[in-house]
Amino acid sequence: MKALDRKLLRDLLRMRGQVLAIVLIVTCGMANLVTMMSTHGSLQLTQATYYDQYRFADVFVQLKRAPKSLVSRFEEIPGVGAVQTRVVQDVTLSVEGLAEPATGRLIAIPEQPTPMLNDLFIRAGRYPEQGDEVLASEVFVKANQLELNDTVGAILNGRWQTLRIVGIALSPEYIYEIRGTEIVPDNKRFGILWMQQKALATAFDMEGAFNDVSLKLMPGASEAEVIFQLDQQLETYGGLGAFGRKDQISHTFISDEIRQLSAHAVFVPSIFLGIAAFLLNLLLSRLVSTQRDQIAVMKAFGYDNLTVGLHYLKLVMVVVLLGAVLGAGLGWWMGRGMTRLYSDFYHFPLLQYEVRPQVLLTALLVSTGAATLGAFLAVRRAVSLPPAEAMRPEPPTTYRPTLVEKLGLQRWFAAPSRIILRNLERRPVQALLSVVGIAVAIAILVLGRFFTDAMGALVDIQFRTIQREDITLVFNNPLSNRAQFDLYNLPGVLRAEPFRVVPARLRFDHYHKLSGINGVEPGGELRRLLDRAQRPVTLPPEGIVLSTKLADILQAHLGDQITVEILEGARPTRAVPVTGIFDELVGISAYMDIHALNRLMREGFTLSGAYLQVDAHEQQTLYAQLKKTPAVASVAMRQTTIDQFNEILTKSMAGFTIVLVGFASVIAFGVVYNAARIALSERERELATLRIIGFTKGEIAFILLGEQAVLLTLAIPIGFALGFGLAALMTEIYDWELFRFPLVITRSTYAFAFVVIMAAALASGLMIRHQLNRLDLIAVLKTRE
Repeated sequence: MKALDRKLLRDLLRMRGQVLAIVLIVTCGMANLVTMMSTHGSLQLTQATYYDQYRFADVFVQLKRAPKSLVSRFEEIPGVGAVQTRVVQDVTLSVEGLAEPATGRLIAIPEQPTPMLNDLFIRAGRYPEQGDEVLASEVFVKANQLELNDTVGAILNGRWQTLRIVGIALSPEYIYEIRGTEIVPDNKRFGILWMQQKALATAFDMEGAFNDVSLKLMPGASEAEVIFQLDQQLETYGGLGAFGRKDQISHTFISDEIRQLSAHAVFVPSIFLGIAAFLLNLLLSRLVSTQRDQIAVMKAFGYDNLTVGLHYLKLVMVVVLLGAVLGAGLGWWMGRGMTRLYSDFYHFPLLQYEVRPQVLLTALLVSTGAATLGAFLAVRRAVSLPPAEAMRPEPPTTYRPTLVEKLGLQRWFAAPSRIILRNLERRPVQALLSVVGIAVAIAILVLGRFFTDAMGALVDIQFRTIQREDITLVFNNPLSNRAQFDLYNLPGVLRAEPFRVVPARLRFDHYHKLSGINGVEPGGELRRLLDRAQRPVTLPPEGIVLSTKLADILQAHLGDQITVEILEGARPTRAVPVTGIFDELVGISAYMDIHALNRLMREGFTLSGAYLQVDAHEQQTLYAQLKKTPAVASVAMRQTTIDQFNEILTKSMAGFTIVLVGFASVIAFGVVYNAARIALSERERELATLRIIGFTKGEIAFILLGEQAVLLTLAIPIGFALGFGLAALMTEIYDWELFRFPLVITRSTYAFAFVVIMAAALASGLMIRHQLNRLDLIAVLKTRE
């Protein structure tokens, strides 16, 4: 072993506590980087492979009814590579063991297995051979504990039919299996069933017709042009507006998740590696300062500047490599866990987790680059020291009166307190960086709990304050006002508030968006319109009220006239004034007074469904009747949605919070311990002198640790503010069309961050106090010759 390498080993052993703290921080940054990048890559590759192998479509459209003779016209549209027409129908299901009615989406498939768009992967069982046999989605089967050859009851066009499950399947169209009206999956009460084309068409009087189209585009085709021509051809057949893959709900969810992972892969590791670079700079600066004479001797023995610089850079590389190895292993383990978690929400034939070599290489280069950048100034200082100057002790600091002394306030402080204030004021940059490091740790703790706070607030605001109904009924077709009175004849219905939902394309200038216009009763008690501040939103007798997100998409403002193209009934096109814009958390909705919407449609009082308040004692009887009611297309229970939200919160956020808390604790401990340890090494002579002249061990511990306590006190409010800012940034990142996070941070989150940071500070303080008690006064006070 070379002499410089032996010296490096001795330095590492002597500073093992500080080195270990920095290694742990590098490990955290490396683990985050590997976890996020590998999970992102695995999820993205799995998605792309699945889409390609099972021919996921590019353009989709639902309609009322059209003849199959239109297929040839669709194929003639420039850019269209393949066309798939089918019958798709939502029906009410009765599942054994499930008291509530479920909703099944029946999708027609060819009588014989044939390659098609949105093709099926059959996990178990076989392809349907008879009209009453179906394939069921895997997640629906698992949620209801169904098995092959089990049956479910279904109302098909007013007729009761028993359907036998002969196979379990997956489709790229339903990787995230959810109804378009929901924001969380309810796999027990919503499932996909694939049925033979002939049997399903016959049941719904759709022989020779279809009500759903999927298109695959050729490379380089214009999606917008294809959508335009498709809408033109389907306008007379009740087309509900074609849309591209980016607006397909399953694809939207998983693509947003992939983009989020990509953002996290940059954002979170940057914090850890930045802190590691800062600590390495402190460590090497102090090492160079204490080894001035050794640097001089090395140069006197003929070591050139490059060799000396590389010697100190080796220390950085050792720290980085140790952190990289530990971080790669931890990142691999965390990535596997995150992939397993994603498999609970996103359903692929195989979600294979892998860490590609380029991921590890990128993570290593980033970690090495950050550490080298942090150590650069200290290494340059070591290289630039001339031997003659390095042989002399470092010149003493020029002392000046502190601010406290200038103001004449020193008499209010005891001698140890004045020493603390004097040292902080004379090293402002070092103190500031320590404060920033601790504040970042606190901010990460706040951020880790923010997601739980935000999800809890979202559930509370949306599903307890805004949505106060027990059940939401949606009818197969719009019904007259008589249906509102009929609802009160159902068992246990205490209150029924009608609503009207109309599919429409909203336009303003050259912006447009497919959306639904929700007509609700003004002043309704079961479904209220509230903004983020929970202020009531009043629906005017005329005009339309937009959510802030929808208004942003359309670039529309209060008072603007937007064009509403109704995609139902007579399909009128109207200019409607924007009479209100409010900030809601869920969806991108447009609202009108239900009577104004009926007038816009030029129809009498018509409703698409109703919000129901139900006597809890009559719920089971009501569910049994709804299962047999042909007019009901779907039934949604508010409490079920709340339970699903809480389950997702428990699954996804618990582990995420634990990881962030652990990593933030590492940062807190690393920053506080390194700052205190460096302060001890810089002031050993001063503290030893104070001991010699009569200061007790407790008093010198107060001087050293009191300085860290002041830094911690300054960092706590800054960390809280920084955490709030990061949470605000997250609300911008998670500004999705489906839902938005409210900016809510509870007192318990701040208290939690405070307790964790104090525990980390206490642990590092105890370690420093132990080292102070073992201080060798004679060795420290020896004067350099």
